[in-house]
This record gives sequence, structure tokens and C-alpha cells, in this order.
Amino acid sequence: KYEEQEKIGEYFSKLDTLITLHQRKCDKLIQFKAAMLKKMFPQNGADKPELRFKGFTDAWEQRELGEVIIVGNGMDYKDLNEGDIPVYGTGGYMISVDKALSYKKDAVGIGRKGTIDNPYVLKAPFWTVDTLFYCIPKETYDINFVFGIFQNIDWKKKDESTGVPSLSKININSTDVKSPSLTEQRKIGQYFTHLDRLITLHQRKCDKYKSIKAGLIRKFFP
Repeated sequence: KYEEQEKIGEYFSKLDTLITLHQRKCDKLIQFKAAMLKKMFPQNGADKPELRFKGFTDAWEQRELGEVIIVGNGMDYKDLNEGDIPVYGTGGYMISVDKALSYKKDAVGIGRKGTIDNPYVLKAPFWTVDTLFYCIPKETYDINFVFGIFQNIDWKKKDESTGVPSLSKININSTDVKSPSLTEQRKIGQYFTHLDRLITLHQRKCDKYKSIKAGLIRKFFP
């Protein structure tokens, strides 16, 4: 009956409103983060960023990325046993095994072949496949700040192949970057970690409501 149609329609309209709300918040935060990555890291050869936390005024020092990180090669995992250590590829988590390439040190993962422009943080312990480099920051560099550096680099411009996009260790290590003191690195890293958590929160809520809606559509309709 029409009355029941109205009740069902109103219910799903409310779910759609919630989905749209969280997706918009997520999209706005992603756009805001992209803008802040440009403002809080030096651009176009400058030695200072446009925006800084109070108390920091020194110029950032230029480095090659090889002075900041140690790049490790991923390896095939198929001879390993099942376990609780996650294996990552360019698209993210794949499977869990019983050995790790890094047991204690977190890293930034960056594609060697295929998707080369989607860096993400790898929490130790972890294993990576051979299409994903893992980049461990050296002692005086903060992992979350280094992740910000990676997100500011146009990796597609460093593609060395005419076919499947590819990166090499030499190309990564020779990339020019700038960095401040470890104290300022940590402040910047914490700021972007907080933004990432907010983005993840709204994306999870959006995905949750989409899943609820999909399940309830089957239950509300014959």
C-alpha cells in the first residue's frame, strides 16, 4: 500500500542522507589535507613552508631521499607458512604469513611496479611483495613526516618505463627533499596523522551505512 511505500521510502532516504553526509565530510577532509600538504612543506625550491607551527623559524635543509630512508626490496611470500604477520602489495593488505621483512621498524610502502603513486605507512611487523618497496626512516627522521614527504612527490613523473609504471631504488634515493628538525617533523607528522584518522573515521561510517543499506534493501523488499 502507498502508506507502507512512504514509510520504507523515508527510511532509506534517511540512510542515503547519512551516507552522503559522511562522504562529503570525507571528501572535504581529503581536499583539505591535499592543500595543507602543499602549505606545510616547502614548494618550488623554497627552504621554508608557507605555514608552520609556532616557535619554528629555521630554514629546512635539503637532502637526497637516500639520506632520509633505507629502501628495502619486497620478496615473494609463497614459500612462507600461514601466520599473523601481514603481507602488503601496491593495493594494500593481501594475506598473513609467519615471517617479516621488518619486525620492529615502521616504513613507507611505495610501488616498484604498477601503482607507483600511492604510498602508505606499513606498521611493523610486515612483509611486502616484490612489487612494493618498503622505506624505513633513518634515526633522525619521523615516520609520519616522511610519509608526508612521499605524498608531496609526483611519483608519476619519475616513471622509468614506457609500459607498466616502474620506479627504481636509484630514482627514489636521488629525489631531492627538504626537512626541518626532528621536533618540527614530529609536530607535522602528528598533525597529518590526526587528519588521516578523521578521514578514515568518516570513510568507515560511510561504508558501514552503505553495507547496512544493502542488507536492509534485501530484507525490506520481497
